[in-house]
Amino acid sequence: MFEFKIIAKDHHTQARTGVLKTGHGKIKTPVFMPVGTLATVKSLTPEDLLEIGADIILGNTYHLYLRPGCDVIHQFSGLHRFMHWHKPILTDSGGFQVFSLAKLNQKDENGVTFQSHIDGSTHRFSPEIAMEIQLCLDADIIMCLDDCIQYPADHEEARKAMDHTTKWARRCKQFWEQKSFRDIALFGIVQGGMYKDLRRRSVSELTDIGFPGYAVGGLSVGEPKDMLLEMADFTLGELPVSSPRYVMGVGTPEDLVEMVSMGADMFDCVLPTRNARNGQLFTSQGTLNISNARFKTDPDPVEPGCGCYTCTHYSRAYLRHLYMSRELLSYRLNTIHNIYYFVNLMKQMRNAISSNDFESFRNNFYSKRFS
Repeated sequence: MFEFKIIAKDHHTQARTGVLKTGHGKIKTPVFMPVGTLATVKSLTPEDLLEIGADIILGNTYHLYLRPGCDVIHQFSGLHRFMHWHKPILTDSGGFQVFSLAKLNQKDENGVTFQSHIDGSTHRFSPEIAMEIQLCLDADIIMCLDDCIQYPADHEEARKAMDHTTKWARRCKQFWEQKSFRDIALFGIVQGGMYKDLRRRSVSELTDIGFPGYAVGGLSVGEPKDMLLEMADFTLGELPVSSPRYVMGVGTPEDLVEMVSMGADMFDCVLPTRNARNGQLFTSQGTLNISNARFKTDPDPVEPGCGCYTCTHYSRAYLRHLYMSRELLSYRLNTIHNIYYFVNLMKQMRNAISSNDFESFRNNFYSKRFS
């Protein structure tokens, strides 16, 4: 069922548009995937996401394994029925959460043992267990278990993590092939820290194993912005042109524009939902902090001309009142706007690429933000 087709390419950059075909529908790329960590995009219903125009959402293997657990989700034959979302779902491997959230974790060549951030209970992820969990979740795109490390890390530490990632990727693919879940696409994850020689080797080893798609992992872990962009550009340039390229855990609107120009196809990030809960709203002219006193009587929408439900019905003054009062509706309306902004930004980029006018779009994007 899984298929990726490139539709158009920009003549001046590496940007391209395409279509991902999955068992639960088609996805236009480049695409931003709202993060539904615990089988929900915080404060939104699936109907909200459909109205916004989201084609795919992301679920988190680590969190869903711990709560509610595969035994519960299995009763509903997977996440789609459990959460009432019938379009595509991607689940991550859980590797980043083990690295960032687990109270204690101990890695070896066969996997990682960790303590739950919820209750301190001990758990084990091997490549096969990570696959079993994701197959239970019945996602359309699943990820190999990877070994994610913090920044900074020396070359030897990065090499060991990359070797673990390659070994685990091979075992994940063997498990995937044995189970014959060919309607579920398995992506390999490139690691290698901030070292180009390791990232080139990681790409080479993963493409030798062979996957329907590839992800750039190990970014946005504390490195400087210029290094993030340099590593993303280098790694994307090494990946097969014919495969979908997914940059994990990135990013800001500027990150998305730059990485689309580098040839990236897929993104996820908690930024639009997390910032919404903190009163920060994305606009074409930059981030607006709704708690600012100057919005107390402002009758304008967050962004004039925005087509989202929030902007077509509510003023900045009302949104500020909700936020300052800590009303639950504040989180919902702010999140609707931010997710719409990200989804619409990707749509604008797809249109610009199709028109072979991406550079003009890019220049206009920055001129508005710096005006």
